[in-house]
Amino acid sequence: MANVIMLIENGFEDMEALYPFYRMQEAGHKVTVVGPRPGTYHSKHGYPVEAEKGAGEVRAAGYKGLIIPGGQAPDRMRIRVEMVRLAREAVETGLVVGAICHGAQLLIEADVLRGRRATCYISVKTDVINAGAVYMDAPVVVDGRLVTSRNPGDLPVFGRTLAEMLG
Repeated sequence: MANVIMLIENGFEDMEALYPFYRMQEAGHKVTVVGPRPGTYHSKHGYPVEAEKGAGEVRAAGYKGLIIPGGQAPDRMRIRVEMVRLAREAVETGLVVGAICHGAQLLIEADVLRGRRATCYISVKTDVINAGAVYMDAPVVVDGRLVTSRNPGDLPVFGRTLAEMLG
């Protein structure tokens, strides 16, 4: 069983947070939901998710993975210094990091895409390229311990890949 962080912020894409949250639990992993601070965050469609911890109180040590759902949340996360720090730390310390759809925006802000292969939602493609990544239009792209996907339609392969990499 692995300990996994799932980042959350208002405006997250419902399926891109809930599917990996339950898929990782189904695979036997413990998921800790982390927001800018503890509390309730709402999806694009109003679904509430409770953050147990704030990003400022969490370090990558002790975790094996980090998941960044898409939607409007990553655009909000990228202006939160502690969330950017946590994403950077997760990549730099070798956690399995999964980002789907607009989740790449947080990775761009954390400056961890340079020289890596990645995919994302089509509207973020130019930003990913400008951040120094090699963009690939594929349902899932794995580069080392970084796993990226494009949209909710990619969730089955995204979830399966994360679960396999987490063991």
